Amino acid sequence: MATPANEILDPAARPTVLRIWPGVFLFALLVGARLSPYMAQEMSFGLFMFAMNAPLVAGLVILLWWMFGSRAAGRERWLGPLAVVLIAALCYALLDPSLKGMGFFFYVVPTGMAALSLMLICLSRLPTNIRLVGALAAAVCGFMGWDVVRNEGVWGDFKTSMQWRWKPTAEELFLASLDQREASSAQQTDDAVSIDEATIPAWPEFRGPQRDSVVPGVVIEADWEKHPPKELWRRKVGPGWSSFSVAGRSLFTQEQRGDAEAVVCYDADTGSERWIHTSPARFWESVAGAGPRATPTLKDGKLYAVGATGLVHCLNPSNGAVIWERDLVKDAAREPLTWGFSSSPLVVGDAVIVYAGGAEDKGVFAYDIKSGEPRWSVPAGDHSYSSPHRAKIAGQDYVLMLTNTGLTAIDPRDGKNAWSYDWKFEGYRCVQPLLVDDSGILIGTGMGTGTRRVDVTLTSGSPQISDRWTSLEMKPDFNDYVAHKGFLYGFDHNIFACIDLETGKRTWKKGRYGNGQALLLPEADQLLVLAESGDVVLLRADPKSLDELARTKVLNNKTWNHPVLVGDRLYVRNGEEAVCLQLPLVEAAASGN
Repeated sequence: MATPANEILDPAARPTVLRIWPGVFLFALLVGARLSPYMAQEMSFGLFMFAMNAPLVAGLVILLWWMFGSRAAGRERWLGPLAVVLIAALCYALLDPSLKGMGFFFYVVPTGMAALSLMLICLSRLPTNIRLVGALAAAVCGFMGWDVVRNEGVWGDFKTSMQWRWKPTAEELFLASLDQREASSAQQTDDAVSIDEATIPAWPEFRGPQRDSVVPGVVIEADWEKHPPKELWRRKVGPGWSSFSVAGRSLFTQEQRGDAEAVVCYDADTGSERWIHTSPARFWESVAGAGPRATPTLKDGKLYAVGATGLVHCLNPSNGAVIWERDLVKDAAREPLTWGFSSSPLVVGDAVIVYAGGAEDKGVFAYDIKSGEPRWSVPAGDHSYSSPHRAKIAGQDYVLMLTNTGLTAIDPRDGKNAWSYDWKFEGYRCVQPLLVDDSGILIGTGMGTGTRRVDVTLTSGSPQISDRWTSLEMKPDFNDYVAHKGFLYGFDHNIFACIDLETGKRTWKKGRYGNGQALLLPEADQLLVLAESGDVVLLRADPKSLDELARTKVLNNKTWNHPVLVGDRLYVRNGEEAVCLQLPLVEAAASGN
């Protein structure tokens, strides 16, 4: 039977065709914002904030478009968006914990809303029932697909590591592999560290004795085919981004072991565990994962450690026994920073100095090394992942602290703010300030902001601070740099580069080592780079060009931890394993050993 002409002309009898151009625009915006960190050569703070917030906003606007701007009517207009919200809520409830919180908004919402909007665009001319079912099916796939994976963190280029959630994590495998006698044994009673070793340690703190990653007196043989590095030991460790401090045969580091934050002493010759001190604390966030960030400090026969949750410990380095402990969350009246308390403790005189970032005068704390009681505290921004740094400028001792507000110079004798240099940045600062002469200080800032050299002089005791240059050709993220013979070597975002210290002009940029870390061997004019991939690379410190001398694969996953070199022993670790390499030295190679 033929359809009457008036029914054909009646709009109510025809399927509602969606207005798709707003949906196309929002889909493109959502996808572009989500992919922007991977398409850009370098990450700026503005791009970072755009990539974090734009997909969520675009996703919400897609729902509003479907309800009020797409011409959808009836049950599609209200039932569809309501069902999407319920799908998202169910997805969140079933998500692995690693994808909840920020991960849900950064990964799950963009994918779910992109799938939804794309299906609405493709089915815009089909009958309402078919379009509604298709759109909701796409939303189920886009949202619920994330329920079968977990987030294992982000690499320096913001690429995400995802794994099936039923596959054991590296931490779970590590905990399962621990020898039960080793993991549960009582503290050893023999001296793991002798008095002399604890008093004069070979590598006492973060980045070495001067916190500058300089290793004097060592020359590495460059022919690794003829004289290859020798692996002395390898062992699994818990997650964390701590480096090592070294005294005699003892290595001190920090790691996460399940629900316990641990300071661990390993044997430098064998890698076996000598003692462990644990605290009931766990820190995790979606970018770097679980575990402590700071490196223990060994000074005058005591070991000081700061955990990611803010626990400060003074331990006996011989057996890990607690001498005293503090809690920065209570002392500074603040919660852990976004990426955890990361400040490695600095001992000056009879005080151990740590960064907390609390309000008003609770930015930097000094604790008495004997009792742990607060000696003084001063203002210093409200977030930083850098560590206090001792410096002598114009004959005067200071403790420098780099934070989001700039550089603060503290008189360690009384805890007074001696002077400050304002350079506000609300992203994150991680690297150490670097002294390049008696007055020059480098302030490194990632996220596309660059490095600035300032000169500080004292006139009748009054500081005079002037800007020398600001270079966008060296933009360290969380990767410290080293200075040698008038040039600065380090990571411009995630590519190794060299700039002139007088002008800030780049001389070369070539080494694709990811977000790694570097050591300087000044007498040899050599650089030892631990790449983000886990490779160890030997370079010549040449301001004219990148001169790669040798390379070997050491670690097998993301590596952000600072390397340590003591004599011919290179100690490296990441969040899964630690390795000791014996490097060939020129003297040993010449003697045939």
